[in-house]
Amino acid sequence: MTFLHQFSLSKLVSLASLLIHKRLLCTTTANLFTLLKQCSNLEHIYGAHGFMIVRGLDQDNLHFSRFIDFCSSLGFSDYAYSVFSHKSQPDVYLYNTVIKALSNTEFPSNAIVLYNKIQSSCLRPDSYSFPFVLKAVVKLSSIKMGREIHCQTIGIGLDSDVHVVTALIQMYASCKCIWDARKLFDGLSQRVGDVALWNTMVAGYAKVGDLNNARALFERMTERNVISWTALISGYAQMDLPNEAIAIFRRMQVQNVQPDEIAMLAALSACAQLGTLELGEWIHNYIDKYGLQKTVPLNNALIDMYAKSGKIGKALQVFENMKNKSVITWTTMIAGLALHGLGREALDMFSRMERARIRPNGITFIAILSACSHVGLAELGHWCFDVMKSRYGIEPKIEHYGCMIDLLSRAGYLQEARQLIRIMPFEANAAIWGSLLAASNIYGDVELGEHALQNLIKLEPHNSGNYAILSNIYASSGRWNESGMVRKMMRDTGVRKMPGCSYIEVSNRVLEFIAGDTSHPDFDRIFQILCKLNRQLHISEHLLSELFELFEFDEDRG
Repeated sequence: MTFLHQFSLSKLVSLASLLIHKRLLCTTTANLFTLLKQCSNLEHIYGAHGFMIVRGLDQDNLHFSRFIDFCSSLGFSDYAYSVFSHKSQPDVYLYNTVIKALSNTEFPSNAIVLYNKIQSSCLRPDSYSFPFVLKAVVKLSSIKMGREIHCQTIGIGLDSDVHVVTALIQMYASCKCIWDARKLFDGLSQRVGDVALWNTMVAGYAKVGDLNNARALFERMTERNVISWTALISGYAQMDLPNEAIAIFRRMQVQNVQPDEIAMLAALSACAQLGTLELGEWIHNYIDKYGLQKTVPLNNALIDMYAKSGKIGKALQVFENMKNKSVITWTTMIAGLALHGLGREALDMFSRMERARIRPNGITFIAILSACSHVGLAELGHWCFDVMKSRYGIEPKIEHYGCMIDLLSRAGYLQEARQLIRIMPFEANAAIWGSLLAASNIYGDVELGEHALQNLIKLEPHNSGNYAILSNIYASSGRWNESGMVRKMMRDTGVRKMPGCSYIEVSNRVLEFIAGDTSHPDFDRIFQILCKLNRQLHISEHLLSELFELFEFDEDRG
């Protein structure tokens, strides 16, 4: 039954009269748009619809399209489609409006069905029809449907329209057909210097992880806007290259390009990966200073950045000041508390989340199980693992089993952890066997350590850390021959010990130092300073030993 069947014309008219009585409406056609802007719920939408009907405004496709657009923006796409379905002679403009609305819903296939009705209604899709329907194709990741629509653009003669080609490039890139996207781009970019077209191609390369081509194209752009910079920053951040992301962000500042909320979100993501507190705080201050909209995702990124940079108090402050919190907000805060070893506080936060009636997702439970692991709450972890499916209907994935095995291993329940590996419906990965190997080292279980390493050698044959842990297990048990054999195995199979590395933040830059690496441009200077420090330490040690000798001599003298 449609919304229109549920609400009769008399009901709509009476609601309109009620709104007029409350002075929410003006009696002129010109103020219809003002009325629509005042709508905030379905009751208001009914009233506005009734207002249009009694004045005949629903017969005007321009007004009717605006009404449908507002319905969609408020999340009432079903009602918008129901209203549209009763329209006797919709034009292409009206079709496009509804296709746009449906492409943003949970069922974007409805947008494609409606698009197919355009030609059967003896109408012709225009340069707006294709970008709107291609959004639905992107959501469905249907490359077959995308190619069909591409063929239709050629048949209609819109395959050279910049807006249509831009939408096609985005579709091909989203479906990971990047070469098809580039072919379209090269065919049009020689004639059109449209910045949106170039941005879409750069973002397409970034989406598939081809940052070399994304960067090369970015450098060729004669005109860039904030979207161009953001596409590249986001690409580097998503590919775990935070130093490069921050370098682009700094260059963006030097060229006086004002970042928006999306650019800040990408930069904060890079800051969180590196733990660059100083730059993260600068971004936070910039957001406050210039009054950028503190969207929920932006606040979530601030929480994540502060938590990963060691400022859990600041993360909590951002969290508590948020009026609207999503499941990601709660999950990020729980994960941050767990990261700082505040397991009980993380579990209290989960209780608050349940009281706030926010439904947790699978990632939330990974954070909760991690919190239980940090404080050794094996029984509570078991309960969380069970309630995940029984109360919330979330099927445990391999990550959840991994957290549970890590929890049992840390708590000393090694055989229970091994049993869980046997019965879980997944093949154990390197992270799971690594947890068991690390626990075997802590609790001196040689047999389990050997079993874990046998599996790790298959999964990570060149990871030197695994061999080193088993060698330490043997050494701790006094089995020096076996310890030496493990080291020999490493040499024979060509496994090299990974050098240690450390990070330091200096003047808003994160520098990486790797043991034995001499490639740093300031290596000679750094080495000289280290030598000076070493000499001073030796002198200090010598002076301390002399002081102790004098102290002992004075004690002997009484």
